[in-house]
Amino acid sequence: MNDIPSDKVATIPTRLRAAREAAGLSQGQVAKLMSMHRPTISEMEAGNRRITADELARLADLYDTKLSWLLGDAPERAATDDPKLQLAARELSKLKPDDLDRLLKLIAAMKSDDDEKGSNP
Repeated sequence: MNDIPSDKVATIPTRLRAAREAAGLSQGQVAKLMSMHRPTISEMEAGNRRITADELARLADLYDTKLSWLLGDAPERAATDDPKLQLAARELSKLKPDDLDRLLKLIAAMKSDDDEKGSNP
């Protein structure tokens, strides 16, 4: 991240954590989905580990947020103020880890199906 201005470097870890929490995921769940170790996610969120462009793109996709927001190029998102999203996050946080993993895989499959349908009108 040497070519990223220092104010943005400080923003990325904060936004990574906020996006993960808004997605209702634990560091362990993110690590598993990213094929990483949990301490790696922790180090990213603490700003102690360099993050590759590919990792940032994958995290943005996983958290269903824009890469520009993670980079600090977009203003704070207001979606977290949506009561429906807050309710969904609370309900997701009550799920057992294995059930949440299954649900996330289902959502990913649904998004993949939507993407395929969109490209094949």
